[in-house]
Amino acid sequence: MARPQIDKNKRKSCNFCADKVEVIDYKDAQKIRRYLTEAGKILPRRITGTCAKHQRMLAKAVKKAREAALINYVYD
Repeated sequence: MARPQIDKNKRKSCNFCADKVEVIDYKDAQKIRRYLTEAGKILPRRITGTCAKHQRMLAKAVKKAREAALINYVYD
């Protein structure tokens, strides 16, 4: 039985570029939590599909939201 071909090298598209987001707001904790693991770590670009520009903005927003106590540093 032949297995279907799966393209492993297919690039994911950046959700922020698709929505034409210029600034990622650190106060939007619900949106930021989508890019965190269960342990509270920031997911890498290869998993989320974000571009380099928005990944840097996302990392800054996460760190700022943690500092403002909008999201936790570590989840148990």
